[in-house]
Amino acid sequence: MAIFGFGKKKKEQEEARPVQPETKPVPPVEEEKAEAEKKGLFSRLWEGLSKTRSNVSGRVDELIEATEKIDDDFYEDLVDILIMSDMGVRTSDKVIEELKRRIQEQRITDARKAREILKQILKETMNMPRKPLKWPMIMLVVGVNGVGKTTTIGKLAMRFKDARHSVVLAAADTFRAAAADQLEIWANRAQVPLVRHAEGADPAAVVFDGIQKAKSTEADLLIVDTAGRLHNKKNLMEELRKISRIIEREYAEAEVRTLLVIDATTGQNGLQQAREFSEVAGVSGIVLTKLDGTAKGGIAVAIMDELKLPVLYVGVGEGIEDLQAFDAEAFVDAIF
Repeated sequence: MAIFGFGKKKKEQEEARPVQPETKPVPPVEEEKAEAEKKGLFSRLWEGLSKTRSNVSGRVDELIEATEKIDDDFYEDLVDILIMSDMGVRTSDKVIEELKRRIQEQRITDARKAREILKQILKETMNMPRKPLKWPMIMLVVGVNGVGKTTTIGKLAMRFKDARHSVVLAAADTFRAAAADQLEIWANRAQVPLVRHAEGADPAAVVFDGIQKAKSTEADLLIVDTAGRLHNKKNLMEELRKISRIIEREYAEAEVRTLLVIDATTGQNGLQQAREFSEVAGVSGIVLTKLDGTAKGGIAVAIMDELKLPVLYVGVGEGIEDLQAFDAEAFVDAIF
């Protein structure tokens, strides 16, 4: 009886015990956060490229719907669409020739499949290798006035600060009125030190003091705002040479990168600026701003194809999060 009583009691205890729900593995919080952040960034890129998407993808889709047979007329219309997106004649012809080759090689007759091959070719064209970041670094930011150079510097400072890098800004654009004042606003937002001199001072002297500040505080990154005087190449070249000599003498161990800021709304003029600055300044990469304000985002493809310069960052809005590291896959997906 004792045995039976014990068994009954044990059974009652088990029935009274709450049933544990079936548990499923929970992804780490960091992974969830990273995934949500990635979706948020793509969403902003998607919204920022809406005008270009309408201009390119919308017209390509209309062409595909109207195409019964892939022929010379189809390719000519496609070239026109790419040229109108500011991809340029040379790059557009090159892309379509490659598209034609692959379509013939794979014996494709469905125009919808041509769309996917076109996307792949664009991704391959824009997927350029880029050098890994090395510290300490000096980032020289160049570009003509009005392209959003100072704003870009401020956003870069905040990006690197958020990534736990120590940053110093140097206002070496001493010729444009209020340039240092604008940079100071961004320095205060990012809570990073700013080195500035009086208006009209020697830019190389500002860079010298910026280097001393970066070295004394053991900063990872010194971002230098330079004058945008492309109309006077000789003076600009001499100024950049002088700055380079200061850097070589005072901070030879620092990695030096030259970023060119281009306003995407200027289209083919932006490509010309990139070409001329490359001749003068030894550009390492491009920052393409104001993509949200243009339907001609194809300029990014032209720059990378013709000049073999990587687009490192794109601006798709006014917010700090709207300056994004360039991703060829995401960029083309957002356009199509």
